[in-house]
Amino acid sequence: MPRDAEEIRDHELFEGITARDLVKQMKAAWGFTAGKLALGVEILEEMALDRDCIRLLSFPACIMATGTRGVLKELLRRRLFDAVVTTCGTLDHDIARSWGSYYKGSFDMDDEALYDKGINRLGNVLIPHEGYGALIEGKMRELLTDLWEEGIRSISTRELCWEIGRRICSKDSLLYWAAENRIPVFIPGITDGAVGHQIWIFSQTHPLAIDPWRDEREIGDLIFSRKRAGALVIGGGISKHHTIWWSQFRGGLDYAVYLTSAVEWDGSLSGARVKEAVSWGKVKKGAKRVTVEGEATVLLPLMIASLLTELGERGPRGP
Repeated sequence: MPRDAEEIRDHELFEGITARDLVKQMKAAWGFTAGKLALGVEILEEMALDRDCIRLLSFPACIMATGTRGVLKELLRRRLFDAVVTTCGTLDHDIARSWGSYYKGSFDMDDEALYDKGINRLGNVLIPHEGYGALIEGKMRELLTDLWEEGIRSISTRELCWEIGRRICSKDSLLYWAAENRIPVFIPGITDGAVGHQIWIFSQTHPLAIDPWRDEREIGDLIFSRKRAGALVIGGGISKHHTIWWSQFRGGLDYAVYLTSAVEWDGSLSGARVKEAVSWGKVKKGAKRVTVEGEATVLLPLMIASLLTELGERGPRGP
């Protein structure tokens, strides 16, 4: 047995146990993912309290269709991250859920029957057609018309996200708090969603341009604005890659917490573990890092509830 090996201890459950209590016990109880989850929370705590760290949040749109949207919103409301990189679907769901409701469903439902009833299925989430496509079309058309009449002819995705947050979304939305707290939200794949498609349609009669280079200049300025950089990367895809892509130019992330349910043996970025990014210089050698395997709608609320309790006692870094 290695000299520094620590003994595994059983969980001790008691009435009134908190998320923080449970996560702290996971570090000693170990298990096959529990220890990683506890380490992930510790890294997020250190990152949040590091006054010289730029903090990035990356996630795909799918979790915005669930109640996990409230966890992500809270991270921005409390200014725990300095910037967000996500996908166009995040805008779609944030607008749709500001004006309507999504419903519980099942992975095993009859999709042909759902289609006939005008219901879209996202995993086990049901989205009424009238509360998605037509709603987003109407809200975006109104917004884009207003911007055009105000003389806007070119806009970055960050600027667009703030305008959506200010003019369309409700106070329980992520984009509202991004705009309220002036936290940049970048959408590198803006054309891949309902919002992006509406911009394209509008541009056929009103030559309004999306300027991605303005976003890139802003990300570049942001990534070099402090001595260190850290990221919470949920899931994968373009939002994950854009986050770590920019991080390589400053020598890599100093803190990195990945949360993923994807496998690594298919070679996809979504399943790539954080140690793979070290070989690219996207995460520093010696960085505080961990990959937590698991499904975000289960693990993220537990991790963030524990984090917020800890920060509430120690006092988070200011904006």
